Amino acid sequence: MSRARKPAWLRTRLSSGERFTEIKRTLRERDLHTVCEEANCPNMGECWSGESGPGTATFMLMGDRCSRGCNFCDVETGGMEPLDDDEPAKVADAVAEIGLDYVVLTSVDRDDLPDQGAGHFARTIREIKRRDPSILVEALIPDFQGEAALVERVVDAGPDVLAHNVETVERLQWPVRDRRAGYEQSLSVLETATAAGAPYTKTSVMLGVGEYDHEVYRALSDLREADVDVVTFGQYLQPSRSHLDVFDYVHPDVFETWRRVAEEEFGFLYCASGPMVRSSYRAGELFVEAVVRDGRSVEEARAAAHASGD
Repeated sequence: MSRARKPAWLRTRLSSGERFTEIKRTLRERDLHTVCEEANCPNMGECWSGESGPGTATFMLMGDRCSRGCNFCDVETGGMEPLDDDEPAKVADAVAEIGLDYVVLTSVDRDDLPDQGAGHFARTIREIKRRDPSILVEALIPDFQGEAALVERVVDAGPDVLAHNVETVERLQWPVRDRRAGYEQSLSVLETATAAGAPYTKTSVMLGVGEYDHEVYRALSDLREADVDVVTFGQYLQPSRSHLDVFDYVHPDVFETWRRVAEEEFGFLYCASGPMVRSSYRAGELFVEAVVRDGRSVEEARAAAHASGD
């Protein structure tokens, strides 16, 4: 683990509050998993308590064990269980009970399944939309080993945002990610999503794992060439001593610089960038809600999202 003391800007409050307790109870009753819990997200208390809007939880589909072993991630690897065929309906029921108007769906990697879980994603999206078409759904998908038809299957289900994370710059894909992942493969997923008609595409990049500025700049260029609409930057935090070390703690001013570069130089519709930003931490949600639900212009939506503190 990094010996450097965490700076003041990385302090977070403990998860608590009535709203937090209600959401946790709803999830446990249905035996559902969230990436908030499995990945030990530092923003869980704020998101679940609804401090920046309606309470938000990112549902993690297809179990709590992953077929891959990325060195930054706290989700357990191996011991894959059969899919729960009732999970799409359970998630839709939980969304209704909690009262969410923007839902983020993500999953573990399931390389062991014939369709790698693409059909399960599609069913869950359709179950949510069937109950309430006004709910906005973001699908944060695995790479499906780069199989375009599987990405297209998820897009066909009608998510409002199709997200897939490149995680880091090209040089650091290994050791940051599992060797079965890859930079070009992830770019192809995002390109396929755009070509298949996803309304918005989104990705996330961690800083603090040893990247150089010119590599981040190159990644932004590559992502924009792939027609990605929304990009987020956040600080990598080591989940345990057995995970990848933190190379450095990036100052908030640097994150702000990358936000300006992404939006003003490369023309991304929106960039959320800050030490505590995570790919599913209302980062793109407020922007998409303002554009899709409220009919605001890109400039107005961007300003409103940034004013909320991302």
